[in-house]
Amino acid sequence: MASYNHKTYICGWLSSIHTHTQFTKHNPFQFSHLRPQFTKHNPKLSIIHSFIMGVVEAAHNVKILGSGDRTIVLAHGFGTDQSVWKHLVPHLVDDYKVVLYDNMGAGTTNPEYFDFGRYATLEGYAYDVISILEELKISSCVFVGHSVSAMVGAVASITRPDLFSKILMISASPRYLNTTDYFGGFEQEDLDQLFEAMQSNYKAWCSGFAPLAVGGDMDSVAVQEFSRTLFNMRPDIALSVAQTIFQCDMRHLLCHVVVPCHIIQSMKDLAVPVVVAEYLHQNLGGESIVEVMSTDGHLPQLSSPDIVIPVLLRHIRCDIAV
Repeated sequence: MASYNHKTYICGWLSSIHTHTQFTKHNPFQFSHLRPQFTKHNPKLSIIHSFIMGVVEAAHNVKILGSGDRTIVLAHGFGTDQSVWKHLVPHLVDDYKVVLYDNMGAGTTNPEYFDFGRYATLEGYAYDVISILEELKISSCVFVGHSVSAMVGAVASITRPDLFSKILMISASPRYLNTTDYFGGFEQEDLDQLFEAMQSNYKAWCSGFAPLAVGGDMDSVAVQEFSRTLFNMRPDIALSVAQTIFQCDMRHLLCHVVVPCHIIQSMKDLAVPVVVAEYLHQNLGGESIVEVMSTDGHLPQLSSPDIVIPVLLRHIRCDIAV
């Protein structure tokens, strides 16, 4: 795969070409959004477009499993990677085409590809989702997003609703900070302490945060697995991603999400109170449904697969009755 500098050079060269798409030398993936109508009459652009799109697919470790008429896209949350879906995937591959990928910044991705400016908002991740779907020529999918990726999918669906038949939102939140009329679960002081702990000793923070997030003791397999993927992240990237997620406020965009959404929530979740699921239900712009599971923790698909997998399969297979 080409080096970061090579890709940056290519995108810098392309920035001088007059098209309807903007480029920046600091954004090696932005060229992936160049639409086919701008490349089909220019052989050089077509070649470079294909090259960059291939780099995007490789950079996100995209994997395609199974076969079927419907496509399921599995998107992981903060501190994990696509391995978090290991209990779900075997139940899907016989009936669906399953697409897995890693968010930029995950420990399984090249940290040199992480653009701190691009990923300072969730829109950067949403553009990645659209790019991957376009690269794979997926015209419509069931998007299963955990935690922040649930909101990333929602943001992407505002721009390209045609790409999403429905979104499953697992442990999703549009805002984590409390306000006078909204309960997100955290005060600013809580978040400041979290960020400070991450900065001062990332390894120690991982060891303490993992059991709290998963909802188990350090000896549990799920906690050990989350600790592993969390610790694999480069500390400065992990801090930046955490700040982006915990300081975001996507509430104003919810009314623009018209794709059907299935909101799936643990009864007890350190990061997302149950009332947030109801808030999403009341404020999304399209049809939605809520199911609260008798599970503990922010990663129920990892910690309680026996309960969660049947729930996810039911919501994947069944649409919201209108």
